Amino acid sequence: MPTVSVIVPCRNERAHLEAFCSSLRAQQLPEGWTMEVLVADGHSDDGSRAWLDEHAGRFGLRVIDNPQRIVSTGLNRALQASRGEVIVRMDVHTTYASDYIAQCLAALQASGADNVGGPWRAQGEGALSSAIAAAFQSRWLAGGARSRQLDHSGWVDTVYLGCWPRVTFERFGGFDETLVRNQDDEHNLRITRGGGRIWQSAAIRSTYRPRDSLAALWRQYQQYGYWKPFVIRKHGGAASWRHWLPAGLVLGLAGSLLSALLGAPVWMTVPLPGVYLAVVLAASLAIAAQTRWRHVPWLPLVIPACHLGYGLGFLLGAFDAWSGRGPRARMERLSR
Repeated sequence: MPTVSVIVPCRNERAHLEAFCSSLRAQQLPEGWTMEVLVADGHSDDGSRAWLDEHAGRFGLRVIDNPQRIVSTGLNRALQASRGEVIVRMDVHTTYASDYIAQCLAALQASGADNVGGPWRAQGEGALSSAIAAAFQSRWLAGGARSRQLDHSGWVDTVYLGCWPRVTFERFGGFDETLVRNQDDEHNLRITRGGGRIWQSAAIRSTYRPRDSLAALWRQYQQYGYWKPFVIRKHGGAASWRHWLPAGLVLGLAGSLLSALLGAPVWMTVPLPGVYLAVVLAASLAIAAQTRWRHVPWLPLVIPACHLGYGLGFLLGAFDAWSGRGPRARMERLSR
C-alpha cells in the first residue's frame, strides 16, 4: 500500500495539540493509502512533549527529537525518519478539513507538480486574535500574495505548508537549517529556480490560528522580515517590492522623527507619518467593513505591528546578512 508521511514540527504547542491531533485523526484517505505521522519535538518546556508521549499511541504518532529546536531542523529530522512516497507537512497551529490529505494527493496527481498546497486561511478566537486574522487575510497586509487568496487555484511561487512527492526532496534537497524563518519560501524558491513547479488548489482547506497578543505578533513579523535578506543573499535575487515597502516605511518614519528632533520645519516631518496614519485608519475601516466592526479598535494596532515589525526586521537582517556578522542570537529563537 502506498504511504503518505505527515511531518510535523512542534515546540511549545500544548494548548493546540488536542485540536490538531483530532483533525489529524479525522483525515479520510483515498482507498489504498496508509498514513504515518512523525512529530519532531524541539525540546518543548510547556508540557507538549509529555502530552505527545502520553497520547502517541492514541493518535498514531511517532515522536522524534529535534535538539536544534527550530522548524527547518524538525522538518528534516522527520523527513529523514519517514518512509512514505508522498510527504505532507502539517503545523500544530493549524486545523485541517477531513479531506485535506486526500485533496493534496489529488492535486499532486492532477497537476504533476513538485509541490502542492492550499491557501493560507486564518481564523482567530478572541477579539484581538480575530482582528489579526482579518488583517492577515486582507490585501492591505498580504500585498496581493496569492497564498492568501482563498479562491485561487493555479501555478504559484510558494504555497502554505506543502505536499511533495519524495522525489522532490531527492532532486532539490531538504530545508535550509540556517534559517529560523522563511525556510519554506527558500525551499520553494529552490524548486522554481531548479525548473520545478508549484500548484495551489483552493480545494486544499486548512485554518491557521494566529497569535493572540500584539507583542507575539510583533516578534513573529520581525522574524519574518529578518530572515528574508538571508534567503535573498543565498540565491542572489532581488527582494519583491512587498519586502522593501515596510523597510522603506520604517526608514521614512525614522527620518521624520530625526528631522523633528533636529528642528526641521513641519512640512518636512509631518507628511509621511500623517499619510501612514490615514492609510492605517482607512485600511482598518475597509477590513472591518468586510469582516466585523468589532475589529475596529484593534486593527489600527495590528496593521502597524505587522508592517513596522517586518520592516525593522528586514533592515536588521539586511545589515547582518551583508555585513557578514551572521544572525543575531535573539532572532534564532523561534517566537511564540
